[in-house]
Amino acid sequence: MTVLASTAGDVLDYALAAFFILSGLGLAYMLVRLGGTFGRLSSFIQGTERDLLPVIVKAGGTVDRVNDQIVKLDVVTDSAVSMADSADTAVRAVSTALTTPVKKVTGLAAAVSHGFSAFRARHDVGEAVAVAKEAAARRESELDDELRGAGRSSPGGRPPAT
Repeated sequence: MTVLASTAGDVLDYALAAFFILSGLGLAYMLVRLGGTFGRLSSFIQGTERDLLPVIVKAGGTVDRVNDQIVKLDVVTDSAVSMADSADTAVRAVSTALTTPVKKVTGLAAAVSHGFSAFRARHDVGEAVAVAKEAAARRESELDDELRGAGRSSPGGRPPAT
């Protein structure tokens, strides 16, 4: 077989052989490059693991210390809530203890004032006593209403009219 006298099938065989050789060389080159890339990637991951592991350990320690402080803060807030409840109870007790005598004194003052005025106007002791009792009851009721409304804010943000 002579080179010049080759058939179309022979030319295709040579072309196919050249294609396979060039494809193999191209694949070998790409696989060598890919192997180098995987080597660099492996080195990068090892370095990251080496550098990041102490940071993760420190972060874990920090989280543990923060959790300990949160537990302590929880105890403090529980104590503060308990103190606030105790203070509220004490304030309510003092308020109750002071409210009753104040109501009686203001009722007495209103009774004396209205009773004396009624006696001077009508010269009737029975009617003056009745007016005094009614004035005392009315003043004690008004004071109760004032004390109940003392903790509430007035509508519109304005202070209540006096």
